[in-house]
Amino acid sequence: MSVISIMVHPERNESLELAAALVEYLEKSGNRVRLDEVGASAVGRSELGCPTENFATDADLAVSIGGDGTMLRTFERVAQAGVPVLGVNVGHLGYLTEFEADEAQTAVDKALRGDLPVEERLMIQSRVQRSDGEIEGTWIGLNEAVVEKKSQGHTVRLAVTIDDSPFATYAGDGLIVSTPTGSTAYNLSARGSIVAPTHWSLQLTPVAPHMLFDRSLVLRPDTEIRISVVGEREANLSVDGRSVTALRDGDVMIATRSEVIARLVTSGSGGFQQVLKQKFGLKDR
Repeated sequence: MSVISIMVHPERNESLELAAALVEYLEKSGNRVRLDEVGASAVGRSELGCPTENFATDADLAVSIGGDGTMLRTFERVAQAGVPVLGVNVGHLGYLTEFEADEAQTAVDKALRGDLPVEERLMIQSRVQRSDGEIEGTWIGLNEAVVEKKSQGHTVRLAVTIDDSPFATYAGDGLIVSTPTGSTAYNLSARGSIVAPTHWSLQLTPVAPHMLFDRSLVLRPDTEIRISVVGEREANLSVDGRSVTALRDGDVMIATRSEVIARLVTSGSGGFQQVLKQKFGLKDR
């Protein structure tokens, strides 16, 4: 018997219908299934609802049914326990959800047998050092940590130190520190580098900089990046799109690679390149 944790997009009917069918299939196969509490209620199986703190406990596999956002929520709950995540796409074309709805049952069976490859993905860790020296956090993300302006119509000034060496002070909308997986998320929208998701590195990318230097930096995975707020305009720290805290003059966000490794179940068919081709309309000739 295997233990499978399922995360669903509670507002997409396709996600709920597929989750209900997959639960029934797995239970008939003698497996133990749990869902996140909101998803269990939406599917009509409240008895399978599991608190956040227990979602990864003893799980052999986590299944995300939705889009990339659902995948990020799944990794947030299971990555620290080392549980592999299989993504089933029922939304728009994404970079993380490699399997389609009609492949779900077969893919889950193969994953439980160990017949599908599992990629290891670097995650990012961030914490905040306040101006009085107090440390707040830690937050872990699969995609990125972003320090961004709070006030519309104004820029924010952010001083960057890389491995204890002062680098530059940016004026703009913000700065993104992304993982290779996150290079195709907000980093891509800010014209940052596209990095193969299994590469090990950190990317530092400015958002709408008001300065001549506007390039993205690809840095070693063991780099420490410190971003300090300079001046009276406040900034906000978000991790994988989730706002976590505000930063004021003298506060520092410290970003490094995390010791936690995300484990992503794949088909082994080069899905990343294929999604890039579809996203950008690239042709073979």
